[in-house]
Amino acid sequence: MKDISKSFASIFAPVLLLVACSPDAPQADAQESPQDAFFTALSTHCGKAYAGQLVSEDEADADFVGAPMVMYVADCSKTRIAVPFHVEINGEWDRSRTWLITRQSVPHMSGQGETQLGLRLKHDHRHKDGESDALTMYGGDTADEGTATMQSFPVDQFSVDMFKAQGYDASVTNVWSVEVQPAGSENARFVYQLKRTLEGGATEPRLFRVEFDLSAEVEAPPPAWGHEGG
Repeated sequence: MKDISKSFASIFAPVLLLVACSPDAPQADAQESPQDAFFTALSTHCGKAYAGQLVSEDEADADFVGAPMVMYVADCSKTRIAVPFHVEINGEWDRSRTWLITRQSVPHMSGQGETQLGLRLKHDHRHKDGESDALTMYGGDTADEGTATMQSFPVDQFSVDMFKAQGYDASVTNVWSVEVQPAGSENARFVYQLKRTLEGGATEPRLFRVEFDLSAEVEAPPPAWGHEGG
């Protein structure tokens, strides 16, 4: 990554060991930090796919209105979770998008262990042949500890520079957020949202929000473009 955010100076929670049934599917721990609990909650859905829908009403998203959507928690490790987002538009499935949520940390100056800095959201955009889109790996880092079920990701400098270079000036005030509840929770859902506000410096407000029902699994989709493993 070209951008290493320095916005986490106030977040130095100790690293807590996860009580896990397997390395790739940790279970919730009551003493986890909110960011660890959020990461754990998303990990409980690893290997599962869910259907969703657009719930926002911006005219820019007309193609997504009523379109079938599937998210698939395809790949999980202790530091990164990959969530491909598939949407069917005009009878064809677009498998170009993968959301990447990563734990950010740096080694302790003592050389013993690591200091957790927060979470990072990136968007891996690919073409059907697997090649990266010109606009890819943009996103942001958490600026606060958030909650166990919701984390926000203000746009990072790497993404601001990319947006400006490619003429997407409206995107330089983006704030993304992700919501998730652990598997088995009542009324559990996964929410992905992009928001821009006038108060946040946007020239025009923007809202893109999709919600997925985590109470009912669906068949796993084919791999996202460029991600043959999942």
